[in-house]
Amino acid sequence: MNIQFKKGVLELCVLSILSNKDCYGYELVHNISESITISEGTIYPLLRRLTKEGLFTTYLKESQEGPPRKYYQLTEEGKKAKEELTKEWFVFVEGVNKIIGRDEESE
Repeated sequence: MNIQFKKGVLELCVLSILSNKDCYGYELVHNISESITISEGTIYPLLRRLTKEGLFTTYLKESQEGPPRKYYQLTEEGKKAKEELTKEWFVFVEGVNKIIGRDEESE
């Protein structure tokens, strides 16, 4: 998949996963990698930026498999951002599908 496509949707993917449950960084990478090929190095800068923007809070939780893990938790502002990005995504996809001649009726 084109890297520019991925960059544009990773924020929405991260927000969507965290809207269901708190996760640590590698867990997010694993969850996203089940559908989209990404590297760990792609997610961590995004997590730092979104945390600075107030979309997440973080906390440490003990792990059975090593040092404590940093978990990311969606804030109310993060929930609002996720809803807005989701709406924008569907409008965008609909517009692109019209342009490339693939609408839902033809499937």
